[in-house]
Amino acid sequence: MNRVTILTLFPESFDFLKTYGVIGKAIENNKLEIKIVDIRDFSNDKHNHVDDTVYGGAAGMLIKPQVLYDCLMSVKKPKSKVCFMSAAGKKLNQKLAIDFAEIKDLIIICGHYEGIDARITNHYVDYEISIGDYVLTGGEIPAMVLIDSMARFIDGVVGKKESLTTDSHYNTLLQQDEYTKPRNFNGYFVPSELVSGDHKKIAEWNRKSAIEKTKRVRPDLYEKFLREESKDGINQKN
Repeated sequence: MNRVTILTLFPESFDFLKTYGVIGKAIENNKLEIKIVDIRDFSNDKHNHVDDTVYGGAAGMLIKPQVLYDCLMSVKKPKSKVCFMSAAGKKLNQKLAIDFAEIKDLIIICGHYEGIDARITNHYVDYEISIGDYVLTGGEIPAMVLIDSMARFIDGVVGKKESLTTDSHYNTLLQQDEYTKPRNFNGYFVPSELVSGDHKKIAEWNRKSAIEKTKRVRPDLYEKFLREESKDGINQKN
């Protein structure tokens, strides 16, 4: 079982995870355990303050190191890995999601205000992860994105593993266009190859569609795909 412990100032934010889609089923089937810890419980202030002003006169407030350290040490084990959700972190992608699914005991720190004291990030955090080049008001939503993206790759969570390998971003290409019934919708027809019953034709169409979609929607990935194809061609000749 994979365990994810979330350190947050807003524990109620994660209530819906217990019933949310694949994650809810993973919890129900004992594939994933999610524990929520309220950082404020570790405040040594009679008013439960957890933040203070920034040295050097910078604007905003930071979560105090002692509070967060005590909270972290209450759940951290020798094999735990600690992740801080940060706009300055490494950008989350499919490969990272797969890597995180291999971590059996993950602790996620959700920052707030202007963030957390650098002595925590520099000495007690293994990963800083961002979900994009923009700033949010807290780390709770990014933490949910990380959990959602990684949970699908935990063994036994998704029924058919092959469905994962056709997802967008599993490989460089995006997922091909997909269709369901009816075959004719407002005069737009499902491609004949997909209803032909010919598995070779279907596979060829899927790859062609994935290439065309990637070129249209994500030209940056399409250029990467062309470079990889060119490199593979050279390697095969050698």
